[in-house]
Amino acid sequence: MAVVTVAAGLGIRSSSDGAFAKYAGDALYTVLVCAVVAVMAPRLRPVAVAGIASVFSWAVELLQIAGIPRTLQPLLGATFNAPDLFWYGVGAVLGWVCLAAAPRRRAPGRLPS
Repeated sequence: MAVVTVAAGLGIRSSSDGAFAKYAGDALYTVLVCAVVAVMAPRLRPVAVAGIASVFSWAVELLQIAGIPRTLQPLLGATFNAPDLFWYGVGAVLGWVCLAAAPRRRAPGRLPS
C-alpha cells in the first residue's frame, strides 16, 4: 500500500499541478500514514488505523499554526491551510477502504477458522 501511495503521489505531481495535485497529495499523505500505522500495529482494525492516521495528520496541520521547526518543514509543511483537514479525512477513508478490502494475514501455524 505504501509503495502504491508514493507512486500515485509522484505520478500526480509529475502530471498535474494546482489545487488537484495539492489536495490529492494531502489525501495520499494520510493514506501513507495509514500504511505505516498498519505495519507498526498489524492487529488494529482498519477503522482504528484510519482514525489514528486522521488524528496524526490533523495534529501536524494544527501544529503548523504554532510553527514547525525549519528542518521538519519539508516533511511536515509550514503553513496552516484549513481545507487540508478535509482532505486528510478523505485520505483516512481511502486508507480504511484499502485496508478493509485487503485479505487478513493469519499468524504462522494457525489454521483458518
